[in-house]
Amino acid sequence: MSSSEDDPLMPISAAELASMVNDGEGATRVLRCRTVAKSGFRQEHHIRDLAPFGANGRQDGLPGEHVAPTPSELLLAALGSCIVIGVHANALARSIPISQLELILSAEMNFGALWGTGDLEVSPIGFEDISITAHIGSDVPRTVLQALLDHVLIWSPVANSLHNPISLTATVSEA
Repeated sequence: MSSSEDDPLMPISAAELASMVNDGEGATRVLRCRTVAKSGFRQEHHIRDLAPFGANGRQDGLPGEHVAPTPSELLLAALGSCIVIGVHANALARSIPISQLELILSAEMNFGALWGTGDLEVSPIGFEDISITAHIGSDVPRTVLQALLDHVLIWSPVANSLHNPISLTATVSEA
């Protein structure tokens, strides 16, 4: 676990959380990301008016041969981020004080059929299982923290996108 005295886990504002929840009730938002291919296997991602990210690291080779995260690693990072936010928000909503929060996510992937360019008989493609170990610093019993984490996994948008069947459509448009 990497905890730092210089960077303590500061709680989010309960009022801001309540406001966000109340403002979001019944609201649907469309989230967008524009991904632009760069040289090699690099890409740049544009979300809202935030600074683009992703093209800074070398990703000229195949997975394992570069220093930028792979798309699958970014998916694990997105899941970890969503769960951390959910744990933080739900701990606040339940008055559970937490002083530290760190997740370790891992998953195995078979690269034999990489993007449909290798052994097309390899199955399954992608993650079969994702393992998460949560290190949560708190004075409450471990059973309370496990119930908190279980609740977050049920309500995490990213976790639900991974474990629930979703419709995925793609079309080619003119460049």
